[in-house]
Amino acid sequence: MNQMLFSRNFMLVVIGQIISLFGNATIRFALPLYLLNQTGSSALYGTVTACAFIPAILLSPVGGIVADRVNKRNIMVALDFFTAALILGFALLMNRVDLVLLLTVMLMLLYGIAGAYQPSVQASIPALVSPDHFMEANSVINTISSFAGLIGPVLGGILYSAYGLVPVLRVCMLCFFVSAVMELFIKMPEVKQNVGEGIWKTAKADFTQSIRFIRKDRPAIGQGLLVICGVNLFLSAMLIVGMPYLITEVLELGDAANKLYGFAEGALAAGGLAGGVCAGIFAKKFTIRKSGNLIVACSVCVFPIGVSLFLSSSSWVSYVVLALCCFVIMVFSTIFIVQIMSFVQKETPSHLIGKVISVILTVSMCSQPLGNALYGVLFEACEGFEFAVVLFSGAVSLLIAVGTKHIFCGFEG
Repeated sequence: MNQMLFSRNFMLVVIGQIISLFGNATIRFALPLYLLNQTGSSALYGTVTACAFIPAILLSPVGGIVADRVNKRNIMVALDFFTAALILGFALLMNRVDLVLLLTVMLMLLYGIAGAYQPSVQASIPALVSPDHFMEANSVINTISSFAGLIGPVLGGILYSAYGLVPVLRVCMLCFFVSAVMELFIKMPEVKQNVGEGIWKTAKADFTQSIRFIRKDRPAIGQGLLVICGVNLFLSAMLIVGMPYLITEVLELGDAANKLYGFAEGALAAGGLAGGVCAGIFAKKFTIRKSGNLIVACSVCVFPIGVSLFLSSSSWVSYVVLALCCFVIMVFSTIFIVQIMSFVQKETPSHLIGKVISVILTVSMCSQPLGNALYGVLFEACEGFEFAVVLFSGAVSLLIAVGTKHIFCGFEG
């Protein structure tokens, strides 16, 4: 195992992630926004984004199984090439097929690919980095993800507002193609495991084994996952659906709304970037036992958004409050994610890492589609009272965070 953090192979993974995640952030920003601009319906937007999460949930366990049995580099290369081809196909069909159907299918495929892709990235860290550097390596990966999420929506918003969707598609297609070519040069150590009686039987057996490990060997992880599901349902889903709807359809921001939404997404990603940097710099000082406080902080930051929507008569004030609160929420949530992932990687046997991480990603995503659909309906049903939906989100999330904070004390330092 390589004892250096910034080895050649790890750096290739990082650079490939920068390019690939930039394309991913940009395409996943532009396509839902295009749908919202064309229809103006938060319910349809929420339903489509909810459907998009389903393949990610289904394919994440498969991605973890494959990651433990196939060279992780080959998985990343193949999926990046496939995504580039997928975007090309979308560009050719976008004026010939029903928009809602095409966008739904496209987003489902993109999220499904991401669900299969991320376990390979996370599982590659123990293969390339020593255990003493897991926290720093996860911080780097999360920082890269946030940096790409910062630049992608901002540049995507500017490009989309100025020239439309097609140039955005071209840039994203190029990103995935270049990332795949770069990843070909990664030398990834691998430990091959037999698939056995077939991938679906193997998937069932591996999923069962991973669940058993989480429930019996590390029960605090399973309890923590349930908390995360609750927060995803009531907080994350509100931001995913509410932010674009509030900025482009509710707040009166004129022709600059799409561009300002890109900046708000950039603020969200900048918070993730800041959180990743903080997690790396203060890796030795953050204690896993107090990670529940980070979820409490995220929940508290929702209330200023609702209050500004209720009290302020200025759309610009509400927009600034929304962007700032999203920034702070992402700072806390990114530190939390780095802590949890580092703990899981340290405590999980090497032959289970890909599978356990995929189970964690799968379970944590399960509540996302329901939340997206729920808030899509709530925002449309509460037209003119959107602040009430936001305050509801903050109140329920805070109750969950405070009521279950003791669970994270069960994590060992």
